[in-house]
Amino acid sequence: MGDKDSIYGFAALGLDIYPEYDAAHAADTLRKLAGNNYAVIYITEALASAISEEIDRYKSKELPAIILVPGVIGNTGLGLANVSRTVEKAVGSDILSQK
Repeated sequence: MGDKDSIYGFAALGLDIYPEYDAAHAADTLRKLAGNNYAVIYITEALASAISEEIDRYKSKELPAIILVPGVIGNTGLGLANVSRTVEKAVGSDILSQK
């Protein structure tokens, strides 16, 4: 899910793509995908920041795994921060930080 330019390449990998530009519609699409048993959902960082409350509803659930990916505008760091929080929660410390 994300802007068409950012997600179009995923179609070449055989993945379903869902171009989204409106936060309310994107949140609805996320709910539908989760309800249709999608195990992994890739969302651009820009779109994820617009629907963060909806994404938060799935953090404590086993599925779907929601993976944030950079869009054509570049990496905002949101995806890496998300992974870092998940690892820290699982391991008990931030092992990914390069401090």
